[in-house]
Amino acid sequence: MDIANLIQTIAIYALPVLFAITVHEAAHGYAARYFGDNTAYMLGRITLNPVKHIDPVGTILMPLLLYVATSGAFLFGYAKPVPVNFGRLRNPKRDMVWVALAGPAANLAMAIGWSVLAYALVALQVEERFFIQMAQGGLLVNVVMFAFNLFPLPPLDGGRILVGLLPMKQAILVSRVERFGFFIVMALVVSGVVGSLWMRPLMRATVGAIELLLTPLRALLF
Repeated sequence: MDIANLIQTIAIYALPVLFAITVHEAAHGYAARYFGDNTAYMLGRITLNPVKHIDPVGTILMPLLLYVATSGAFLFGYAKPVPVNFGRLRNPKRDMVWVALAGPAANLAMAIGWSVLAYALVALQVEERFFIQMAQGGLLVNVVMFAFNLFPLPPLDGGRILVGLLPMKQAILVSRVERFGFFIVMALVVSGVVGSLWMRPLMRATVGAIELLLTPLRALLF
């Protein structure tokens, strides 16, 4: 493993990753409070302070070990989930959809923001590659988080959205998967099912949609 390359990669991705996980989790907490649950607010989790959301193992140790062990071919990590008491929401089944959707929506918004920054840096003829690579990294990190968290299996956001949208009988059946959901998701990730059948198609579609959305800006700048 090239230590210099590892340090450069960490420097490029550190800020985008911190923003991605912090705003994602804070968005869940803000949405939960808006719809009636103050749990995250009372615990100080509706904040842009990354320290409140970082899990030492899931956010730092695991991604670093996986990066070194696989030479960057496979990365996985997680932040401390924002606590939400769905029973306190004004309309639990409906509102849980919006609370779950808030995190991926925040990542999508940040992906657009990093793309705008990348275009601006190129248009301004910024020659320092570090900042352009950081902006590109910000786009990638947030598109990955957006796509992965929408995978329709609890405890991921997509699973919570699915539970909220299904009729009650089917919703209860799907929600029972949550206790085993993490291990099922990990198995599907390692086997390549999530990557090939879900992540790559959704990421391509998301990046394409962002490029289409920013077509007027691209025409203006270039």
